[in-house]
Amino acid sequence: MDRIRAYRIHETDGVVRAGLEELRLEDLTPGEVVIRSCYSSVNYKDALAATGEGKILRRSPLVGGIDVAGVVAASEDPRFRKGDRVVVTGCGLGESQDGGFSEAVRVPADWVVPLPANLSLYDAMAMGTAGFTAALAIDRLEQNGLAPDQGPVLVTGATGGVGSLAVDLLDGRGYEVVALTGKTTEETYLRGLGASRVLVRDDLVMGTRPLEQAQWAGAVDNAGGALLAWLTRTVRPWGSIASIGMAGGIELDTTVMPFILRGVSILGITSVTCPMPRRRRIWQGLAGDLGPRHLDAIVSGVIGLGELPAVFKDLLSGQHRGRTVVQLTEAD
Repeated sequence: MDRIRAYRIHETDGVVRAGLEELRLEDLTPGEVVIRSCYSSVNYKDALAATGEGKILRRSPLVGGIDVAGVVAASEDPRFRKGDRVVVTGCGLGESQDGGFSEAVRVPADWVVPLPANLSLYDAMAMGTAGFTAALAIDRLEQNGLAPDQGPVLVTGATGGVGSLAVDLLDGRGYEVVALTGKTTEETYLRGLGASRVLVRDDLVMGTRPLEQAQWAGAVDNAGGALLAWLTRTVRPWGSIASIGMAGGIELDTTVMPFILRGVSILGITSVTCPMPRRRRIWQGLAGDLGPRHLDAIVSGVIGLGELPAVFKDLLSGQHRGRTVVQLTEAD
């Protein structure tokens, strides 16, 4: 690994430029574990960082990519040995630490998760942060009392990476899943993942009352904004909302009435700072009975580093569906 191809982002005076560069290992941010990257994936946050559409980077220049799966090439930490298959998602990768869009990464040992034996490196990145976040949301919803016999669970932004995987995972656990999307052409796709009903966002009548008709036992929300406010008004008594994204806005205009009259809970979901014991447990679940059943349908493509800009464009314009995997080196 004398020379490493990487997709690097520079920010100068508020102007962001990004592209392929050839680096040396010593050019990367420091860490105890060096990973030969086999796969990464493309997330909405990656598109924001690489285009400057969002304030993601905490240093510049920085290699993008908040996910990576690969094989340990060297380790100063006794917990990891050369040849171990590992995965890193979030934690600061692609934000404060050189990220996964690189043929090698160097990361703190405390960020590294041993890949479960029955999970491939490819599948780990086909799920990536999106699958991990969807599983984390379901885990928290169930810890807060959600169960399949309580009624339908709504997933907003259902054709995105998190949404697609949430539909799949919830259906696999026996829930009645209702998918909400802004795309009128994706009903067949969403029903194939396990949605029993598909709602189109523009057809919603949200109402303006502090409490509307209670419909959902729970929800996984990728939108924020007006949709999250509507969910607080329409979740059933003692139901929960896993709040994941803000594609629809960062504001939340609601009242205390859903919380004090219906006992509704909003559960904040952040995959970046998830504690390691829970992180390992979630990955074990994804490799086992929590894992998706339609991963091939959810993956929209496998690309190389040079094809990243086109995927970023689709993500930011709302045209992207499911997950895109980035192949970096051949997996063993």
